[in-house]
Amino acid sequence: MAPRFVAAFRRVGRSAANFVDLQWTLTIAALEGVAPLARGRLLDVGSGDKPYLEIFAPFVSEYIGVEHEASFKQTSSAGRSRGPDVLYDGEHLPFGTGEFDTVLCVQTLEDTPKPQALVSELARVLRRDGRLLLMAPFSFRLHEEPHDYFRYSPHGLRVLLENAGLEIERCDSLGGLWSLIGHKLNSYLAFSVARAGGFAQSLDKLGHEAAQRERPRYWLLPPVALSMASIAAFARIGDRVASDRSETLGFLVIARHPREA
Repeated sequence: MAPRFVAAFRRVGRSAANFVDLQWTLTIAALEGVAPLARGRLLDVGSGDKPYLEIFAPFVSEYIGVEHEASFKQTSSAGRSRGPDVLYDGEHLPFGTGEFDTVLCVQTLEDTPKPQALVSELARVLRRDGRLLLMAPFSFRLHEEPHDYFRYSPHGLRVLLENAGLEIERCDSLGGLWSLIGHKLNSYLAFSVARAGGFAQSLDKLGHEAAQRERPRYWLLPPVALSMASIAAFARIGDRVASDRSETLGFLVIARHPREA
């Protein structure tokens, strides 16, 4: 009974954590919306433990995850059973030019000190008729320190992509003002008040960050969880009735090589 109870508890915990984590919810919804555009061989750059595999697997023939070896070994994902397929030096992706039909890069661009070099590598390994699905933060808390370098507007992303020889087909914001406020409030409650970072990692959250050893304030978890759920619900309603997309958590862009004349 004990293992089954633990498994059930973890499932409920993950569902609750996903509901209050607005950034995660918006990310998954955005990726599910564009997943049908993916095809052929897909390369997930900065894949961690490949949390998006199930979303894209029905649409692609192969899903390959690659990670920067040095930084990945410092994350909590490093000890999990499902990790990247390939580790590399952070400079040049170890693949041939035009080797992939789809390239996926989610919340990784802010963690490299040379974003233009990374975007150029993404463009290099992408086939001429392939698509790049790139997600980057616009307003987000410090994370993966000290390897957290930049935030991006859609105009900055356009410049990076154009310099790499790509053009944007579409640019979607990840939530609006209320989701942004709600996410920041919930992050404060979870990490500063309840100190629940380690608890979240036990539910397979925060995989790209270093393992957190601080003990949670368990006596605060019930009221904090209730407050976070209320904030998340209010934020979702706020974005529906009074959206302001100039304030957002980030952007998802779809880009490709220019079509031949």
